[in-house]
Amino acid sequence: MIYGERIRLRRNERSDLPKFVEWLNDPEVRRYLSMSLPISQANEDGWFENMLKRPPEEQPFAIEIKDGDDWRLIGNCGFFEIDRRAHSSEVGIFIGDKSCWNQGYGTEVMRLLLQIGFGTLNLNRIFLRVDAANKGGIRAYEKAGFVHEGRFRQGIYRDGQYEDMLFMSVLRSEWKPEKE
Repeated sequence: MIYGERIRLRRNERSDLPKFVEWLNDPEVRRYLSMSLPISQANEDGWFENMLKRPPEEQPFAIEIKDGDDWRLIGNCGFFEIDRRAHSSEVGIFIGDKSCWNQGYGTEVMRLLLQIGFGTLNLNRIFLRVDAANKGGIRAYEKAGFVHEGRFRQGIYRDGQYEDMLFMSVLRSEWKPEKE
């Protein structure tokens, strides 16, 4: 487990999959993700099996928050497409539990991912792509230290229209680790 102030990251388990299917079939949750169609339990089972074949650094984490004496699953995050030569990786996150939106969990998750990426995986650059319309996501990434580095004009097509996609990143030299 990797603990933050209010969250913890752990490896995904097969038992998490029904909750992911529920969330990913909600158009509002799926709105800013790279998927545009609903999924089945069989789709998610296949994703899980393929995920287990990836290197450990590229296997995503479940995001949990403290809920009384227990922990409650609220989403998923991780690194993917790690470029070992350039020491660079893309990160991704989704918080599926809508009751947890706009409460700072996304920022805290991104700060933990930066800590893992720079402190454990020896990365030099961590980047992400985000829809220009995803104001909450952009705000969370900025608070975590990500800076804007580019815009793909009309780079995505969603809900019958073209939208811009932003690229944001943090370099190791810009990273300010959280003080203990």
